[in-house]
Amino acid sequence: MIIRSYTQKLSLKKLVNYFKLVISFYLSYIVKKPIHWGMPHTVSLEPTNICNLACKECPTGTKTLNRPKGNMDIALYKSIVNQLYTRLTDLILYFQGEPFLNPDLFEMLRYANSKNIYTYCSTNGHFFDDENVKKTIESKLDELIISLDGTTQEVYEAYRQNGSLKKVLEGTKNIVKWKIKQNSDKPIVKFQFLVVKPNEHQIGDAKLMAKNIGVNKIVFKTAQIYNYENGNPLIPANGKFSRYKKQKNGKYTIKSRLKNRCWRMWANPVVTVDGLLIPCCFDKNAKYAFGDLNKQSFKEIWESEKYKKFRQQVLSNRKSIDICRNCTEGLQVDRANA
Repeated sequence: MIIRSYTQKLSLKKLVNYFKLVISFYLSYIVKKPIHWGMPHTVSLEPTNICNLACKECPTGTKTLNRPKGNMDIALYKSIVNQLYTRLTDLILYFQGEPFLNPDLFEMLRYANSKNIYTYCSTNGHFFDDENVKKTIESKLDELIISLDGTTQEVYEAYRQNGSLKKVLEGTKNIVKWKIKQNSDKPIVKFQFLVVKPNEHQIGDAKLMAKNIGVNKIVFKTAQIYNYENGNPLIPANGKFSRYKKQKNGKYTIKSRLKNRCWRMWANPVVTVDGLLIPCCFDKNAKYAFGDLNKQSFKEIWESEKYKKFRQQVLSNRKSIDICRNCTEGLQVDRANA
């Protein structure tokens, strides 16, 4: 289903653009200089950076997000999509915040669909009453990712503070029900289980829960933890589900080898709620913003000298970039069809 839905939105221009990105990316790695051809094939746009929960390790939830709060302006959103859609294969509508708090989200999804772009949205799952579910299905959203970080309320709220597992489960069941009523195969519904120490014993229960509810898939994801060097109560005991490993001296280090390359710098940027173009989802506070899409075109920023210098730094000494030092390429460690 996923492959069929995805390929229906491809075009020759998108495929050519993608291969240009791949070739230029690997050439750059070989010669250690930033050669860059093509426009991004995937972009993350931040509908909002406001959230109803207070999750641990989330800058929004912990109130450490140091940039303006609000919703993305629909005119700005359409301007960005209009500049990219002929080559854009994927649009990710989440970053910081809960996307379904933006009242324009459904219009955003409908507009992306009208431009033949494959869309993803990630949510904490607290807003799926009948009206929102019907709007979600009618928007033609392709994939909906729902956070399920525990199978009991006590465990769930250990990370998803202020959250209600009951609401998440009722909302998910509602989506499954309305998809059947509407005879719709969209959105593809995935549970995402962020594995931390308080919930790792419930992985098996989560798989069973996903199967019983009828979601399409469940994905288990490792957690980014900011203060990990001396250990952290959120680091799982099962090393398979941890981004970090304990050394002989008792300190923790990230598993990633952190090679001097990064595909995201060639193909997958992020746009903040107020229109700043930033390198990736690890730049939570837009420290490395390359430009403002309210004032500049996407192409102008994408091909700017500032972006080129950053790509060069990635190729030369990625460890010197602070947001890269807590990065791992393998975020999802286990997938299961429900």
